[in-house]
Amino acid sequence: MPRTKTGTVRHRRHKKVLARTKSFRGANTRLYKRAKEADLHAGQYAYIGRKLRKRDMRSLWILRISAALKQVGGVSYSRFVPMLKKANIALDRKILADIAATDFASFKTIVEKVRG
Repeated sequence: MPRTKTGTVRHRRHKKVLARTKSFRGANTRLYKRAKEADLHAGQYAYIGRKLRKRDMRSLWILRISAALKQVGGVSYSRFVPMLKKANIALDRKILADIAATDFASFKTIVEKVRG
């Protein structure tokens, strides 16, 4: 069997890793060994970040709803959510936060409907 060398395959793999780490700082963008490790860590941080983003967005929605409820007055967020369920209003936090931010009059009517 003829002898095979990994030259082109290795070169292609190195180029891929170096391309992914293009904007990194220092040697992490130039040296393959450092770039490979930085790329692995970046992948882990990205994976974790995708999970954290969901939590962050949910807490942001809750904050916005809570702030809007304070403007309406008379009801806290923790009391508002069970009242929504009791009134059979099936709006999630994302939609409620959007309504509170963009169309405050509609949000007020929702709160009044939940109270009454």
